[in-house]
Amino acid sequence: MLKKGLPAVTNAAHNQYAPAGKWILATAASVVGMIHVGGVTRLTKSGLSMTDWSVTGSLPPITEEEWETEFARYKTYPEYQQRKSMTVSDFKFIYGWEYGHRMLGRAVGLIFALPWIYFTARGRIPQGYQKRMVGLMAMGGTQGMVGWWMVKSGLGDDRRGENHEIRVRPIRLTTHLTMAVATYGALIWTGFDILGLPHQAKMKEEAMKLSKEALKHARRLRTGSLQMTALTGITIISGALVAGNDAGNAYNTFPKMGDEWIPTEITELNPWYRNFHENTATVQFNHRILGMTTAAGAITLAALGLSPSKAALVTPQVRRGLYAIGLASVGQVTLGISTLLFYVPLSLAAAHQVGSIVVLTSGVYLAHSLRYARPALARAAVKSGNAAKQVAGAIVA
Repeated sequence: MLKKGLPAVTNAAHNQYAPAGKWILATAASVVGMIHVGGVTRLTKSGLSMTDWSVTGSLPPITEEEWETEFARYKTYPEYQQRKSMTVSDFKFIYGWEYGHRMLGRAVGLIFALPWIYFTARGRIPQGYQKRMVGLMAMGGTQGMVGWWMVKSGLGDDRRGENHEIRVRPIRLTTHLTMAVATYGALIWTGFDILGLPHQAKMKEEAMKLSKEALKHARRLRTGSLQMTALTGITIISGALVAGNDAGNAYNTFPKMGDEWIPTEITELNPWYRNFHENTATVQFNHRILGMTTAAGAITLAALGLSPSKAALVTPQVRRGLYAIGLASVGQVTLGISTLLFYVPLSLAAAHQVGSIVVLTSGVYLAHSLRYARPALARAAVKSGNAAKQVAGAIVA
């Protein structure tokens, strides 16, 4: 049992670095907004409407003449050959989503860079965190280049004459989303770290007072939370492959895929590895399995951590994290099934994508709130070992 509860890392009023921590979390929130807009851009098939790219960006077309010029340029690329009924008004709609997504990406860069300069000048970046800031900035900058690399895969002349709908390469879309999710995860972990700085010494002190049973339980939960967070990330990646192949518009039944549990088409492509990122049946089947496994694992983790015999062994923060990951996973799997059964309506599909970020956030929060477990248990083991040596020495003497 707990001999004394650990302090909850919630009040950062006395933390001189608290503004920096809040800025990092605000940047993370803006990344979620970018992921959401990017998802809608994909769902509305708007991603190939802008046919050039620059680091700083540019103003959108303003006059009707400028719109006609931009539309004429779009007509020279492969996607338009399958959309010849498109009007200028239709083009404005898809262009608006893509332009908004790109400019939001640049805005996120400014939201990170400008406060970073300010906090650095004021000495508000904690010692040892500057290298992490450089890494976060590099991840954000790389994301922009990956985005253009993705778009180029749908613009090339080698796509002309394709019978299937012109779209970006699924593997490149997946890389783009993976970079965004990885950046988001690094941001929120860093933000939690900085906001928790005032409590680190107290947490270590109080953790040493925990019973061995409480420490072992916390360590098991921490291992489970890290595994669940990793599995959630893999599930999100598989979802990007589903989106990239428009695989949600096939096999709109559940739990079976059509009339089969495992469709025979999952191995029809050659070479065999193409099935994992280009085969509609395979990518949807994989996403189903990963999604259900993630949900089952999260619910099991929450149930084990919150069982009547174990709930008192963890801190209030950990309990909140367990509730969050359990409830978020139930909501997410419900959204996923509903999106499939209703043939991927825009509102449900967009909510499902954001829901995956909620599950990921819950996992990161839970793992971070359990960070006291491993070092405390290690120190307890060392202390126990030293005591044993002293007893053995006394017996020998």
